Amino acid sequence: MTIILTNDDGIDAPGIQALRKVVDDQDVMIAAPGEHQSGCGHQVTTHKSIRLQRRSEFEYAIFGTPADCVRVATTHLCQDTQLVLSGINAGGNLGVDAYISGTVAAVREAAMQGIPGVAISQYRKAKLDYDWDLAAKFTKAILADLLKLPLDAGSFWNVNLPHLLPGDADPQIVFCQPCTKPLPVNYRIEGDNFYYTGEYSQRDRTPGSDVDVCFSGNIAITQLKV
Repeated sequence: MTIILTNDDGIDAPGIQALRKVVDDQDVMIAAPGEHQSGCGHQVTTHKSIRLQRRSEFEYAIFGTPADCVRVATTHLCQDTQLVLSGINAGGNLGVDAYISGTVAAVREAAMQGIPGVAISQYRKAKLDYDWDLAAKFTKAILADLLKLPLDAGSFWNVNLPHLLPGDADPQIVFCQPCTKPLPVNYRIEGDNFYYTGEYSQRDRTPGSDVDVCFSGNIAITQLKV
């Protein structure tokens, strides 16, 4: 299977390196942003050039957004792409995050082109360290089963891994619906300047939704549609 790996944290992020290990037995091309692009949504570049930096025969840093990376890769670098994997993102992409996330936008762009895709994100509690080896382990097991399932045209998978602490039970895989409740909108105001102070972990959540599932220590999988 010919797979494109991308993300929104940048080509040098540890999450995409962990994802590379997950699919090391496949024909893989890395086409990821040359710089950090987190939170850029489905922005695409049309008003200036997109610089391409070839790092190896299978690795390209693209100085644009995640959606740009998929566009350039599928049209010029790897026209027989069969799958796009985006991640492993440092931080959750749950519920309405899908509209903000560059990680999710990458696989949405693939879906627009008729290419299946999976976005994988690792939720983090407070400012605790990430365990990328554990995230890779869960991702490998998930993909082995997920890629066998039917996927509606124009649809894609969004996977969120929970942040487990030592002694926590192994997570269950839960197919669920995305939460539609808004993110916390709180600001500290100093003069004419607004500083966002909303706490991700304090967001409201619908019982049984992806936010609820992931925050409860399980793996949340949603099928999203263009």
